[in-house]
Amino acid sequence: MNILLLGAKGQLGVDLVSALSPEHTLTPWDVDELDITDLSAVLRAVGSLKPDLILNAAAYTAVDGCETHEALAYRVNALGPRNLAIGALETGAEILHISTDFVFDGEKGTPYLEFDETNPQSVYGKTKLAGERAIREVIPRHYILRTAWLYGHNGHNFVKTMLRLAAERDEITVVDDQVGTPTATRDLIDAITAVMGSGAYGTYHATCEGACSWYDFARAIMAEAGLPTKVTPISTADYKEKYGQPAKRPPYSVLDNFMLRHQRHVTLRDWETALQAYMKNS
Repeated sequence: MNILLLGAKGQLGVDLVSALSPEHTLTPWDVDELDITDLSAVLRAVGSLKPDLILNAAAYTAVDGCETHEALAYRVNALGPRNLAIGALETGAEILHISTDFVFDGEKGTPYLEFDETNPQSVYGKTKLAGERAIREVIPRHYILRTAWLYGHNGHNFVKTMLRLAAERDEITVVDDQVGTPTATRDLIDAITAVMGSGAYGTYHATCEGACSWYDFARAIMAEAGLPTKVTPISTADYKEKYGQPAKRPPYSVLDNFMLRHQRHVTLRDWETALQAYMKNS
């Protein structure tokens, strides 16, 4: 396939370049090469490249930063995907867009299906949902993949933060009442390659299997790294009062990969197995 990848310098983007380059013609661009919030620039670029697939891994992902930079968040997370969808529509391309568990409010208490009602509680979640809706409105040839708690070998993520803090401190305080699913970039890429070009358009959840709290995740990281650092649990309310955290997080955002299993017959690794493999290669 001829693929235009946006967000190529991000955590997921760098790994996508490595994974897709051997088998596909890939144009890996970041904001330096194309500002996706500029429709004219997007149309010129897409018209020139004529990709089979536009893969959008670009986003403003600073959850708390979105609260204070709302206009920027809407431009990048909503207007940008809309522009790319228009470009795809104009040239006959497909579009694959990465979204998030933050489109849900986290009150369901059981894993979210792709068919469940969304109800984002943060600016980040609202802007990402707006991006999803814009794509659906513009073009039927779309794949939207929602993921969560993503980590890889590039960029910033929770695993790297925990390892850095463990090198600096004897004790780390981590929230224990937010539950989700840590997801390695490799597993998300497996989901991406399973759906792209398939013609099975629609919305997919794409996380590793299983669930844990951030506290559980931190303890697992320390155990896999063989570090003695003590991990102490703290509630979201106490953490917010102590450290400040403007954006509301969903307390339970476990995603059920229903469509991935039943539409593409793909099951991703459980989060513990993925973490073990990641730590061995770090």
